[in-house]
Formats: sequence, structure tokens, C-alpha cells
Amino acid sequence: MTAHTDRFVHDRLPPPGQCPQRLYDAPELAFPPRLNLVEELLDKAAAKGFADRPLLRSPRIVLSYGEVRERVDRIARVLVEDLGLAPGNRVLLRGGNSIGMALAWLAVVKAGLVAVATMPLLRARELGDIIDKAQPCAALCDIHLLDELEEARRTRPMLQTVVSFNAPTEPGSLAVRAAAKPGGFTACPTDADDIALLAFTSGTTGQPKAAAHSHRDVLAACECWPRHVLRATPDDIVIGSPPLAFTFGLGGLLVFPMWAGASVYFPQGPYTPENMVRQIGEVGATICYTAPTFYRQMAPFAREHGVGRLRICVSAGEGLPDATRQLWKEASGIEMTDGIGATEMFHIFISSAPEQVRRGAIGQVVPGYQAKVVDDEGRELPRGEVGKLAVIGPTGCRYLDDPRQANYVKQGWNYPGDAFMQDADGYFFYQARADDMIISAGYNIAGPEVEDVLLRHPAVAECGVIGKPDDERGMVVKAFCVLRAGHVGDAALVKALQDHVKASIAPYKYPREIDFVASLPRTETGKLQRFKLRQDV
Repeated sequence: MTAHTDRFVHDRLPPPGQCPQRLYDAPELAFPPRLNLVEELLDKAAAKGFADRPLLRSPRIVLSYGEVRERVDRIARVLVEDLGLAPGNRVLLRGGNSIGMALAWLAVVKAGLVAVATMPLLRARELGDIIDKAQPCAALCDIHLLDELEEARRTRPMLQTVVSFNAPTEPGSLAVRAAAKPGGFTACPTDADDIALLAFTSGTTGQPKAAAHSHRDVLAACECWPRHVLRATPDDIVIGSPPLAFTFGLGGLLVFPMWAGASVYFPQGPYTPENMVRQIGEVGATICYTAPTFYRQMAPFAREHGVGRLRICVSAGEGLPDATRQLWKEASGIEMTDGIGATEMFHIFISSAPEQVRRGAIGQVVPGYQAKVVDDEGRELPRGEVGKLAVIGPTGCRYLDDPRQANYVKQGWNYPGDAFMQDADGYFFYQARADDMIISAGYNIAGPEVEDVLLRHPAVAECGVIGKPDDERGMVVKAFCVLRAGHVGDAALVKALQDHVKASIAPYKYPREIDFVASLPRTETGKLQRFKLRQDV
């Protein structure tokens, strides 16, 4: 029943034996075989009484559900009629959080195309890896972020067309093209299991993995954590910092508010902790999404300025220290809603509503999912013992053409790569990552990727990169470098290496600390022993 005439993604999904088990036990998870998630969330909003209610807000404009639908329809016509895109084609999206980015994403998915959203901070090298993997034939890019994308596609002819957005008067821009189109675009009649998006995440090796999510997956996610834990209402105004290119941001700052009939506020320019608190008060925001590091930095400003109508504060993306939870509660009066999710699972699967919080715990398994703590053979451990987290539910990991699928899905269960303990009452307590991923201020950073960049500098002979515990950011990137003869490990070289990394890959990946050492710990076969480096910090 697929509507995708381009079978690129379908043909590269894991074979059935490597796919996760799916649970659709609850009545709300019984979806029809034909399903377009934008049709469900946007086109059917009028029947729910949302047509004239606000959906997308910015300092410049507020668009209702009805107005968003009209704009999305016009953009979808551009994609199909002007660019000649067919269902199943991939469309790369590059932009920060803005109304323009949200409209572009919705139009791509409504037209039956596959959205490939990318972080605005990515450099040409990282974008090139994504293009090589997803093979998009078109891109929609914020006009202010074109340079790196143009550099990435210079040697990649498969990316034939780039159209800019957030450029209302630029000839050939998405806005100018869409203004010439009528509305009334009929949503592509996608199968519920047709892929709606590819969400890219770095592996511990730094090679990007593309997690495929269907229309059914996204709507199923709406029926789990948002329904049972978040419990947003049409009167809510949502604000937050996670990028729409992260599934944490896509769910929290677009899809979940639409499911509830709520609205989202996108600022102009990046958030700082102080202006986030100020804008919460100014726009009357009631729900906030950000990482623990940001809440910690926001706390003194919340204490000084207050938090207005804010009632729900969602924390995810990295472990939430109890000290940060208590600091924020003292400053704002709000008990944080913690949660753990994964790009591979689309969103949060363990969490607790504020009234059910247990100190030190992330929470209980979200209705619709099952979770357990297991040993290396997949056997469930007694309560109170530390092991690996395993999860199943209505969403699950399906990597695009990637042998690492076998590491994530075992016997139908998803293994997000975290060590946990579960208590007698079913609360889950996060212990650590079970791999070498560095999570700093909510960003996933692969140590080997940073190592690779450092090794390209003429001063570096060898290097090892780890995550160092940090009170402010959860972890920071720390590098240990062995220098080539003739180079001096001084402050000037530290800065030069940091600048080199910032110029090569996304700036948030740079090592905030660099130690110069005579040698690195290695096995007899020459493998770097990062665990020994971690013991020294």
C-alpha cells in the first residue's frame, strides 16, 4: 500500500529479523493502514476546533492552525509542481528553530517526501556525510546557512536543487515561489508505515546513523508520553532550546503541541539563559523544553525575574543531577519533568509527571512501552542491580543501511546504550552511558570524531578524547594529545587546536580541555584504552 514511488529508504531498512518488536496494545495506538501525520495533526485541526487558534508564534508574527495549513499547502505545491519531487524522495532541511523551518518540515512530510533535518551548526564535512547516506535530491535551507551546504554539495551532484527559506523577497526563494501557488494541497495518501523522516545521530565512532521513523511512529509517540505524562492543553504556549533537527526538539516544539492543539514560540536568534527566562515571562509560555545544563544556568535569572505562567519544565538530552533539579525547583517553584528518550525511539519512553517524581530517579516506564534492566545475555536482572536498559513499544530503532542495527536491536528489544538500575516500585535510576558517547549540555559527541579532526592538525601525533564529568554541562570534551617533535604544548597551541576543531566540525564538539602527554594507554594490539584516560580525570 506504500505511496512511495522512490523506494530508496524502504529498500535499505533492516530485514524483519533485525527489526524491533512493536506494541500497539492501547486503543489509541490502533491506526488506519493509510496515514499521513501532517494530515492528522494539521488538516484535521479545524474539525477539532483549532482552526483559528494560534499555532506558530514569533516576535514578528502569529499564525493560526488555518493559516499554517494554507502556507504548508503552498510550499507542498512548490515541492511537487516546481521541483518535481516524488513520494519517497529525501529532502534535506537546514535551519535553526523558526517558523520557516517548521513550515518547510510540515510541507515535506505532507507531500509524502522524507524529511532529513540537519543541525544548523554542522559544517560542510558533516553535511556531506549525511548527504552521502540519505541521498537527498533537494534541500530547503535557511538563507543565512547556505555557505556550508553549498560547499558540501559541490562534489555531490545527487543534490540537484537548493531552495532558500526565511528569505521573503529573494528571487527564487521558497516564500516567493509559494506566494504564486494556490492552497488546497491534498496530503499524499501515505501508508502508515511509509517513512516520514530520517533522524541522524552520531555513533560512538562519529559515523552518522540515520534512524527511520514512519508516519505511524510519530503519531504513536504522540499517544504515549504526551498523553500520559506531559498532558498539554490547547491553552499552552511552548518554548524551548532543542533544535527541530533533534527528535527531542521536533516532538517537543512542533509535533506534540500540534497533537494537543497548543502553540509554539520561536525566538529570533539563539537563546541565552537570561533571554529564555525573560521571554518565558513576556510571551506567557507555560511549557519549556531544554537540557539540565540550561536549567542550571537559567536558575539565577528565574529567581530574579520570575517565570510567569510557566507550569511544566521538561528536561532531557542528558542526565539530570538531583542538585540541578533542586536548584531549579527552589528558583522557579516547579518540579521538573525528567525523561529519557532516544533518536532511535523518536522520543521519551521513561519519565514521571511532577506529582510522581522520586528523588534521584528519571521515572517509570511510559504507558505504551515496556522496559527492563538486563545482563549481557539479555536476562532480566533482579531489582536493585545495575545492568543495560532494554525497551520495546510502538516505536523502535530502524537504521538506514547500517550494520550497527544488530547492536541496537537484540531479540526484538531496543538497547539505547545506557546503564540503569530499577527499584522495587518500578522507578528507573540512570547510572551511565554503556558506550563511549559524550553527552555535553544535551549534545551527543563522539570522541573518535574529535580525535580524527585533531589528528589532521600538523602538531598532533596521537590523541585520545573522552568525556570529563562537569557540574555545569554534565560532561565536557577533554583531549589528551601526543605532539610531534618541534611543537610545544602551551596555551597558544591549546587555542590553536580548539579553533581547528571548531572550524572543521560543529563548534560544540571542540575540546574544552586539552592535556599534552608523552604517550597514550593502549592494548598490546594498539587499541586506545579510553577507560584508562577516564580514570585519570
